[in-house]
Amino acid sequence: MKGTVTKSSYGKLPDGTEIELYTMTNAKGVVCKVITYGAIITELHVPDRHGTKGDVVLGFDSLDKYLAGHPYFGAAIGRYANRIAKGRFKLDGKEYKLATNNGPNHLHGGLKGFDKVVWKAEVVPSSVGVAVKFTYLSKDGEEGYPGNLEVTMVYTLSDDNELIFDYTATTDKTTVVNLTNHSYFNLGGKTDVLGHIVKINADRYTPVDDTLIPTGELKPVAGGPMDFTRPLPIGSRIDQLTNDPRGYDHNYVLNSGGKKLALAARVEEPNTGRVMEVLTTTPGLQFYTGNFLDGTLTGKYGIVYKKHFGFCMETDHFPDSPNQPKFPSVVLRPGKTYRQTTVYHFTAQ
Repeated sequence: MKGTVTKSSYGKLPDGTEIELYTMTNAKGVVCKVITYGAIITELHVPDRHGTKGDVVLGFDSLDKYLAGHPYFGAAIGRYANRIAKGRFKLDGKEYKLATNNGPNHLHGGLKGFDKVVWKAEVVPSSVGVAVKFTYLSKDGEEGYPGNLEVTMVYTLSDDNELIFDYTATTDKTTVVNLTNHSYFNLGGKTDVLGHIVKINADRYTPVDDTLIPTGELKPVAGGPMDFTRPLPIGSRIDQLTNDPRGYDHNYVLNSGGKKLALAARVEEPNTGRVMEVLTTTPGLQFYTGNFLDGTLTGKYGIVYKKHFGFCMETDHFPDSPNQPKFPSVVLRPGKTYRQTTVYHFTAQ
């Protein structure tokens, strides 16, 4: 069997803009569906230990539900993934003001981040499987950010059951960039994710204040509920966390340092045998356990999304890096190219 990509209509925006759906199928029959609105991954069907394929990402079955508002299910995130304190940062002596759309802080690119724009898409050749390239020009001043930022994201579904994200960006004015994908995963699909077994290759994390902004400290994970240096169920020590609503929403400082593509995390779902490995070139991994899911959203297949029904492993730079000079830099200057690669590799055991 050879991999295929098909294009179809997913509906229209209120202004009449048509949204396209790209269905990628690899040589093994694994299926990934992506729409041009927000470059959102709507479905991802991977096999369990018996070879039975199941959808492992949260989302909806219609465009209207995505337009009605959601917690970034499956979406591309930019210009800056995660939080920027008080929606402000300085660059070369000039202060830039952004929307404060998460309490006192800026989150995931603002009021209309990359998750809410329409991307241009085209099928492109891939030596390892099938691929779709998404492009978007974020204009100078959009959401308060400087520079015309040209963004390219290639989503590849390999014949080895890998979902690969290759991000590049260039700018004509010095700016800050931090891109990721915000898929919520559930490798079992029927209950919460607290029984998923997680290992994260990070000896440290960035503690935060009560608005989830890093204090600047890089704190060891050893000896507490943040420690996933050996495999443990997500729910094994979640009650020891004090944040409200209780759950993981923390940036891990990856041991790889973001210098090369390296294994960041591994997740296993015991009942189905599905395994997801996360490899990335980024220095950080935001581990989030769907703490704000509260049963008000009904997703695909009529499933009600309650607390902890999905988990995210957002590969990116640390929160508030534009205001934290000791953190790895997120500054992009003209003539330079931002690059980021993340791989989600699915197997079963």
